[in-house]
Amino acid sequence: MPTNELPEILTASRFYLGLTLDGSTIDCHFLECRGFQVTQAPIEICEVTANKGGGAAQKAQVVRTKLPGNAKIGNLTLRRGMTSSMELWNWVQSIQMGNWAKQRRLVALSIYNQASVEIARFELTGAWASSYKITDVNARSTEIEIEEVEIAFEEFKRVK
Repeated sequence: MPTNELPEILTASRFYLGLTLDGSTIDCHFLECRGFQVTQAPIEICEVTANKGGGAAQKAQVVRTKLPGNAKIGNLTLRRGMTSSMELWNWVQSIQMGNWAKQRRLVALSIYNQASVEIARFELTGAWASSYKITDVNARSTEIEIEEVEIAFEEFKRVK
């Protein structure tokens, strides 16, 4: 990369999210995404070294080592303005009807800039919708209806 070309910093007000299920783009563009998090708690191992030489002046030493534990991944919560499309709801309903094993998907979550150019993409393996809700309905309100889906998954990786 030339020195005069710096990578674009993604700001919250300049992108939108697109969701792809098993390689098929569905009409899911989201305004908000929460929960992208991987944590890996350290496991501390404490060992005592052997006393070398056998003299009373030499004592065994305690050695502490920290190793990475299992990675723990949080669920994603996606929010968008509700549309007339039924694609997202049909996926959620299939899981509720007991077909959850067949509905575990490879989900790609892409981040686009305002020019509709994909800037980053994450792949979520074994993903399924674990929760779905819409905001309260009030006929006197002027706010848009918000649809929210929580997605559980086994692992994610950034591929772009």
